[in-house]
Amino acid sequence: MTADEKTSLAEFLDAAAAVTGSGYRSAREYHFSDDVVNSSSETAADADAPDSLEKVAAAVRSCTACKLAATRKNAVPGEGVLNPLVMVIGEGPGADEDATGRPFVGRAGQLLDKMLAAIGLSRESNCFIANVIKCRPPANRDPQPDETAACASFLERQIQIIKPRCILCAGRIAAHTLLNTTEPIGRLRGKFIDFQAGDITIPFLATYHPSALLRNEDLKRPAWEDLKLLRGAIEETAH
Repeated sequence: MTADEKTSLAEFLDAAAAVTGSGYRSAREYHFSDDVVNSSSETAADADAPDSLEKVAAAVRSCTACKLAATRKNAVPGEGVLNPLVMVIGEGPGADEDATGRPFVGRAGQLLDKMLAAIGLSRESNCFIANVIKCRPPANRDPQPDETAACASFLERQIQIIKPRCILCAGRIAAHTLLNTTEPIGRLRGKFIDFQAGDITIPFLATYHPSALLRNEDLKRPAWEDLKLLRGAIEETAH
């Protein structure tokens, strides 16, 4: 309680006492001080607590580390389950995702859900879906280096927390960011790469972004081959 709040309460109580007593109220001076909140112990306790998806999501939603914070409607932390078979990582939110705060919910997201369902995967039961950046770039432009750098720790924390069995990387931007390469997506896809995340190594498979499949149907067959490769890897790790 602040000193002003204590003074107001004391004055009220004195006035109430005067009304119910003699009616006489003497002038008094109050010398209160603000209560001291021991925030350091709370901070230490929070620091000692295990990291969680909820903590990451809260940090994402309050983040102002880059200019995208000024233009977003909603940050999009990601969604899914702990210890998923697959973590899907895309580029960033679009208009529908910015409006809802959820990843992959527009046309491309609906196609992604169908693609995952075709090999027995779902964000409700055995997948986690996230993006390299958590806020929508204006007009869906490519994210800039300072923006991907500002979001990098969020994705790293998510990977460490959920420990996916495999990573499915959707699209050129996400693959280039995560692998630190400029190799065309057509050369990156179709094979697993060992992806190092802290102290864990995760099989990493790049494929075309669902939005690319909507623009070019010729990409659907190689994308389906990638999904079959992913399904086979999941089945192998289950044994």
